[in-house]
Amino acid sequence: MNESLPTFRKEKQAIWRFAVVGVGNTAVDFAVFFLLTAAGVPAAAAQVGSYGAGVANSYVWNRRWTFQMKQRANIGELLRFLAVNGLSLGVSLVVLLAAERLGPLWLAKGVATVMGMAVNFIGSRCWVFAAPRSER
Repeated sequence: MNESLPTFRKEKQAIWRFAVVGVGNTAVDFAVFFLLTAAGVPAAAAQVGSYGAGVANSYVWNRRWTFQMKQRANIGELLRFLAVNGLSLGVSLVVLLAAERLGPLWLAKGVATVMGMAVNFIGSRCWVFAAPRSER
């Protein structure tokens, strides 16, 4: 039990840091999304563009600060990151399009964002930035 306490604390810290990075990314996402939709861009296209605006920032901050990767970045990690973010985008897009029919656009966007973030954290923690097997 005592050995699991540091692991729990580390995971709790990673979730908190992921949330902080996510708030910054979400602010960029929302700003770009609503600027694009105000300019007449359809919601689905605006979602793709706004989501993309936060991805590069997300990679740097989550890699260095949230998951504190020590080894150098590599193409495999970047491709996994892009795959997880693509899946997260797909989930958020499906949720946005479904929720948009049920309520106001801001609420649909919020629900889509939360669902996308859940997919993103799980994929990032378990696959993209997972500790090498020698460190587990």
